[in-house]
Amino acid sequence: MPAPQITLRGVEADLSERLRAISRERGESLNGTVLRLLRDAVGVDARRKRLGRYAGWTADEAAAFNAALRAQRVVDRRSWE
Repeated sequence: MPAPQITLRGVEADLSERLRAISRERGESLNGTVLRLLRDAVGVDARRKRLGRYAGWTADEAAAFNAALRAQRVVDRRSWE
């Protein structure tokens, strides 16, 4: 599915020129510059990085976590008799 399109109207000349200058300085397209600035402004990449801390376990960390869960799931049958 193609990405949604957004059209901006009423962009002032000084803002347009500054965006174009940033694009030239960074060697990227105007569209790429605007998308990067919007991502930074709304924190999309920061949120992804923050979530990565919680979902990015190493294999060793996952194994240790699963071992701890297994240890807690042992049923003492004497308690249920």
